[in-house]
Amino acid sequence: MAVRIRLKRVGRRHRPAFRLAAFDRQRARDSRVIEELGSYNPVDPNGERQVVLKRDRIEYWLSVGAQPSDTVRRLLEKQGIPVGASSK
Repeated sequence: MAVRIRLKRVGRRHRPAFRLAAFDRQRARDSRVIEELGSYNPVDPNGERQVVLKRDRIEYWLSVGAQPSDTVRRLLEKQGIPVGASSK
């Protein structure tokens, strides 16, 4: 099973909010997840709560070969989590 770390939309209309999650690569965007890894709320005025991550679990999934989406890769790099070489 190939695992991908990507965003799942959970916010209401015009108020986007997302959860970082590990998915089976072939599942739909908002389908069942393997594990929730954090949250991202781009409209939160408090900058500290905009990105909340379970750092140890994200590092675990990356160590076993999970591939982050491009957006998740940028979020992780901004938070100081090393992602590795980009492979498209």
